[in-house]
Amino acid sequence: MITDAATTIFRAIAACALLALASSSFAAEPIIGVASVIDGDTIEVHGQRIRLNGIDAPESRQLCLDAAGRRYRCGQTAAFALDDFLAARRPVSCVQIDRDRYGRIVAECTAGGINVEDWLVREGHALDWPRYSKGAYADAEAEARAAKRGMWAGSFQRPWEWRKDHDAPMISTE
Repeated sequence: MITDAATTIFRAIAACALLALASSSFAAEPIIGVASVIDGDTIEVHGQRIRLNGIDAPESRQLCLDAAGRRYRCGQTAAFALDDFLAARRPVSCVQIDRDRYGRIVAECTAGGINVEDWLVREGHALDWPRYSKGAYADAEAEARAAKRGMWAGSFQRPWEWRKDHDAPMISTE
């Protein structure tokens, strides 16, 4: 036979479990506003630094080779392309997925109804980062590679490998 105290404890535990379940089933409120581009895969909206989920763009000081074999700042090119894309489709809407080890929000973002991460990869300005994307942008990357868009028109080092080779820590400007 269940005592009144046991029933009360059971109800309290059940209520806590339901509350936890309910709160986890609701998506976080999107962050909506005009974005400032920090670099090719990081933006800032309302003072909140947002790392785009599942992709990796070249670092600002990273050099790539274009189709003619000339060096260019592909990270800077990616940042400018992202800025142009977002400026034409304001505002941006981002849904937080996680936080990275630097405290930045990691989010999936859209602008003008277009997935920003997918657009960057499809245009060849960023790569699918399977470690974090689980291959979500692999098809977009294959399309960019086949069409020789962006970085795929020439040659480049994958950003995560470039950082390792250049002892460049992933800091807040990434």
